[in-house]
Amino acid sequence: MSEIIVYTTERCPYCAMVKAYLAKKGVEYTAIDVGNPENIEAAKEMIRVSGQRGVPVTVIDGEVIVGFDTAAFNEIFGAEDGGGLYDLIIIGAGPAGLTAAVYAARKMLKTLVISENIGGQSNESWAIENYMGYLMITGSDLMAKFEEQVRSQSVNLELDRVSALHKQDDGIFSLSTESKIVYTAKSIIIASGKHSRMLGVEGESKYLGKGLSICSTCDAPLYRDKAVAIVGGGNSAVQTALEMGKIASEVHLIVRSSIKADPVLESQLANLSNLTIHTGYDVARIGGDKFVRSITIRKRSTDEEERIMVEGIFIEIGLIPNTGFLNGFLQMNELGEIIVDQDCHTSVDGVYAAGDVTSIKGKQIIIAAGEGAKAALEADEFLMKQS
Repeated sequence: MSEIIVYTTERCPYCAMVKAYLAKKGVEYTAIDVGNPENIEAAKEMIRVSGQRGVPVTVIDGEVIVGFDTAAFNEIFGAEDGGGLYDLIIIGAGPAGLTAAVYAARKMLKTLVISENIGGQSNESWAIENYMGYLMITGSDLMAKFEEQVRSQSVNLELDRVSALHKQDDGIFSLSTESKIVYTAKSIIIASGKHSRMLGVEGESKYLGKGLSICSTCDAPLYRDKAVAIVGGGNSAVQTALEMGKIASEVHLIVRSSIKADPVLESQLANLSNLTIHTGYDVARIGGDKFVRSITIRKRSTDEEERIMVEGIFIEIGLIPNTGFLNGFLQMNELGEIIVDQDCHTSVDGVYAAGDVTSIKGKQIIIAAGEGAKAALEADEFLMKQS
């Protein structure tokens, strides 16, 4: 029997996915919340064995797996087979993909959802106050409710990363994953969302996971009583600053031009006594030893540089569409978003797209969910015409 330890934090959605994966495989494990101050020695041990100051970290008989790495887990525990021909495959399990799955199930379609995570970027929202039915709910809690509803339906859900999508001569779509599994379907919905934009500065790749984080809800508890910097000026950056202001010793908000968050969020910044806002700065470089120790910022108007001593940096500067696997398969705009019409149709018949990965202007959870419903209904209509 393997000894398996999962180092996690309370709000980390990717930690939850590691635990869900192991539970599905029937594998016993020990979970340790390293965000709990009572587990500070365990946190130190996690950092020692992994070299990471971020979660999740899974240790299997001494082998360390950082993050939710489906390919690595499948190599150890084995992958599922392709499962035959599906009516519909949905790529992505954020608000759009999960909503599409529920609507597809109601149409009695044989449906598979493939995603490297459940919830997408929504998981990383500290507080959602504009989703109908909830005065306030965290992104991870809302996505957990979405997932619960999907799992109550006749929908297969596989955690994997799509690597390629093709259309065969017979009109059937063929989809390959990082785990070397091939799935086939009569129709496709792409709801793969977006991922975090990186800074592209010196020290960034070296310190990712070693003080530099792109998931504040995952890693924030590890920076209690430490000085941190948040880079960005939108809603995500300001929300992160507000949350870190409650637990960090110092918070530095690095804003390139001006704060563009909703006024209701921006107004709360004035309540943080430990917050310094640096407006009109770019990040020049990230420094440290084994872990982050400083961030150097450059005044855009004068090129004057300032070094700030911090142990944690959170990047919140926007998102990039997850469309790399398409490799020219569909028509996209200059931002790399999939071009769709008002009914979620793409440039390929039988392929639909929904959510933040598309050219639809509004990037909100409630809009993505609505677009996912539309895409599923359109896919169902397409399939009926084919029969």
